[in-house]
Amino acid sequence: MVNKVKVHTSIAAYDGNAPAVVTIGTFDGVHIGHKEIIKRLNDVAAKENLESVVLTFFPHPRMVLQKESEIKLINTIAERKEILSKTGLKHLIIHPFTSQFSRLTALEFVRDILVKKLHVKKIIIGYDHRFGRNRTATIDDLKLFGNQYGFEVEEISAQQLDAVSVSSTKIRKALAEGDIQTANAYLGYPYTLHGTIVKGKGIGHKLGYPTANLKIAEAYKLIPKNGVYVARSAINGKKVFGLTSIGTNPTVGGTSQTIETFFLDTDCDLYGSTITIEMLTKIRNEEKFASVEALQSAIKKDESFARNFLAENYAQ
Repeated sequence: MVNKVKVHTSIAAYDGNAPAVVTIGTFDGVHIGHKEIIKRLNDVAAKENLESVVLTFFPHPRMVLQKESEIKLINTIAERKEILSKTGLKHLIIHPFTSQFSRLTALEFVRDILVKKLHVKKIIIGYDHRFGRNRTATIDDLKLFGNQYGFEVEEISAQQLDAVSVSSTKIRKALAEGDIQTANAYLGYPYTLHGTIVKGKGIGHKLGYPTANLKIAEAYKLIPKNGVYVARSAINGKKVFGLTSIGTNPTVGGTSQTIETFFLDTDCDLYGSTITIEMLTKIRNEEKFASVEALQSAIKKDESFARNFLAENYAQ
């Protein structure tokens, strides 16, 4: 059974007094590489009788320090929190990242946060980790602080870190290309889109394929390439499958991006509901068809593809 993690909304809110093993990172995607690091953290905690602590930040530092950055994240903060909460950690700290926080010196960060607040006895961190104001301090500086304050620094090797950073890059690239199965393989779970069902223009209904129109509140969430996908969700506790179309509906003169799902063999009013769509595989790119009839014919083929895919991969 996985421990129930204690989630802290800031470093100040952390109330643990026991010595801890800590790792620090943005953990966007919480993919298989990240989970290896957290597994190591948990193993050390169990072996050395320490509290396991992950310190992560939101907003993403680039959102704060590079205002012009159009960074898109694999996980919303709610998704990151949910996934990290299932990794067997004892403590998850989601600290608000601000420009003021970024100005802490390396000494202030180590002395006031790691030592005085988190009671660090061991830190597991990447060999290339930089911290403190203007990110001037290195892992060698951290080791010197460790000697001074009585904590050990365990380096995550270049090879391990490569696996983590390559995974994140490949996940983003795969999603941008609509390659959901590659993204899911690196994540270790299906890529999700979470939001509220809102009223659309009713185009799907007129075509004979009524859709649920998903509105995602977080503008920074990475949306896969426009196209049609096989998807899965849960409605009233029941697993349902469907076709999710991401795009602008060019055949009927649409201009703004929508995320619409036609659920197979399911008929219920979802307006106002909050749901999560799990992306399973891509069927095709978005196309502008010559007529509404041609679009209907394409959707029929999409449905046939989806049913065959589900029969092969998700048969009960």
